[in-house]
Amino acid sequence: MENEATSSELMSLLNTAFARELQVSVQYMLQHAIGAGRVLAPFNSTPPDRRTTFIASHSLYFLPGWRLKKIAIVEMRHAEAIAERIVLLGGEPPSQPEVITIGDTAIQMLQNDRAQEQMAIDLYTHILAVAGGESDEMTVRLFRKILADERVHHRVFSNLLGEN
Repeated sequence: MENEATSSELMSLLNTAFARELQVSVQYMLQHAIGAGRVLAPFNSTPPDRRTTFIASHSLYFLPGWRLKKIAIVEMRHAEAIAERIVLLGGEPPSQPEVITIGDTAIQMLQNDRAQEQMAIDLYTHILAVAGGESDEMTVRLFRKILADERVHHRVFSNLLGEN
């Protein structure tokens, strides 16, 4: 255990952050896959050599699709880093994500995703205050980096919604 003085409040916040990162990484990847599936031609009209080329590609399927996939990957890296931090502090990361919400339209997806990023910004700002108060510089450094990424994600979703 790295820091025996880690409070239960900070550990709880880190667990929430981890579950949230799991949630959005799965949510964004599913939204990407759903968007890709909606614009692909029906299976019978797709040439056999092209039926699986979309798997794990970085092609543009629908407007935010490739961005969702890239952001999902960044969110999974956040989850990994937070889980490692929780373990180093003597905790155990939760095994369940927060509730995943897909949305029925691209606009609903983007609005929900932007709201998720705002909630992350608020949570991570709070984590920085608590970790700073506990003199946990490693957690502060980690969440400064993650917070910067979340602000970029919020801006991306806002821009895709036509709001600058």
